[in-house]
Amino acid sequence: MCLGIPGRITEIYEHQETSARMGKVNFGGIVKEICLEYVPEAVVGDYTIVHVGFAITRLDEEAALESLKLFQELGILDEELNPDETGSA
Repeated sequence: MCLGIPGRITEIYEHQETSARMGKVNFGGIVKEICLEYVPEAVVGDYTIVHVGFAITRLDEEAALESLKLFQELGILDEELNPDETGSA
């Protein structure tokens, strides 16, 4: 399964080798490095939907937190963000 997962941008920087706009995104306690090229207007503190390592859109905090809570209740947040640890692909 590959869902778009909401997360909060905690850091923005330029990738040294590619000059791509990158960031650290927090998904309810799990932090991943994400490409921010598709959301140039995003700033630290914004919530974004992330799909396969790319932020694809911004969204409001209320919608993001509601989605994160639902994913956690369904037990799919860890599955999506840590596939090696759960045995999923």
